[in-house]
Amino acid sequence: MDTQSARAAVRRQVDFAAVTNVLDELEWRGFIAHSTDREALAAHLAAGPVTFYVGFDPTAPSIHMGNLVQLMLVRQLQAAGHKPILLVGGSTGLIGDPKQTSERNLNPKEVVHEWVERIRSQVSRFVSFEGANAATLVNNYDWTESLSTLDFLRDIGKHFSVNRMLDREVVKARLESGISYTEFSYVLLQSLDFLELYRRYGCTLQTGGSDQWGNLTAGVDLIRRADAGKAHALATPLLTKADGTKFGKTESGTVWLDPAMTSPYAFHQFFLNAEDQMVIDYLKIFTTRGREEVAELERLTAEQPHLRAAQRALADDITDLVHSVAEREAATAAAAAIFGRGELRELSETTLAAVAKELQAGQLRRPASVIDALEAAKVVGTRGEARRAIQEGGAYVNNAKVTSIDAQLGDADLLGGRYVIVRRGKKTVGAVEIS
Repeated sequence: MDTQSARAAVRRQVDFAAVTNVLDELEWRGFIAHSTDREALAAHLAAGPVTFYVGFDPTAPSIHMGNLVQLMLVRQLQAAGHKPILLVGGSTGLIGDPKQTSERNLNPKEVVHEWVERIRSQVSRFVSFEGANAATLVNNYDWTESLSTLDFLRDIGKHFSVNRMLDREVVKARLESGISYTEFSYVLLQSLDFLELYRRYGCTLQTGGSDQWGNLTAGVDLIRRADAGKAHALATPLLTKADGTKFGKTESGTVWLDPAMTSPYAFHQFFLNAEDQMVIDYLKIFTTRGREEVAELERLTAEQPHLRAAQRALADDITDLVHSVAEREAATAAAAAIFGRGELRELSETTLAAVAKELQAGQLRRPASVIDALEAAKVVGTRGEARRAIQEGGAYVNNAKVTSIDAQLGDADLLGGRYVIVRRGKKTVGAVEIS
């Protein structure tokens, strides 16, 4: 998608009616875990427009599903008339927010700077840069690069109590195993960002995940102490699966927004597989569907869960937004094709590679038999099971029924010159890559 088309898509996505009370809408959608004085924040937003910001540290070459929660919140606030600042942390990314478990490995400066540019490009696609409340992109490296240690300690450090810093949950969790002064001081850098944006742009609200609550409120406090200013903070909850484990994780790792790291097919499949108990929560967060439509999808999920109507709506909406309508259509076509409801040979090589990766394709060398492929793809447990599947008419290669236990794979069987999709029965699907 070219830049002009991407911007047009963003405008279409954010062009929905602003709500009378944006906090009520955010509450219904599940965006609010914590906030500073609720009544004061509601009055501040009502008096708007409010300039607000959210930060993204380049600790990886792509943003992920947790970051997308923040971007969806940004879209809600911008649609309600407020002005977003998206901060990519060229300086904070060199340090890293303390983890609960262990010290971060510091990435080389040149790597972090490269990731800054990648993430700037990613996050910019989710907001509008036009109109009275056009978004602004900033990099905190711009105001920290030339900041001297003495100025930092005198102007920022003097406003922080070590006692309060030691009382932060993440610090307390790390005291026994050890925490470096670098990570211990991260809160000062993030608070400096809020103060700087307050001074430069009149920014009075910071949003972030609930794990950032200590950093958010520290920034609010710094603005009060340094400039006698009034600011606010709002934190989103940590999204989880029904069993309480972290949302956005799969067996193969994090769900990234970069298509080279998580393919559009795998991305779409992730949301298609959302649990019935959680899918409505995800719909409220990751789509702009209204209350009546969400209520209808909730009813269908309860009464006819086999339809997976809510999951399909969720997967389609979010894939359209993050990737494109064309990529969603390709993902949908691929999913249908591997189960015999479409033509596998019409899939692009990129989509085939994504399907093979998602199916954890086995590896084979030529010559190879169909029995070898069924076993390598793990759609059967043994070669004997593979023979029985063929004899019973339940084995398929690229959706064509296999009729002989001696069948071999030939050049004509290779999709994209290297992949074979095998199936046992209607639902057990696997893949092999032939070299």
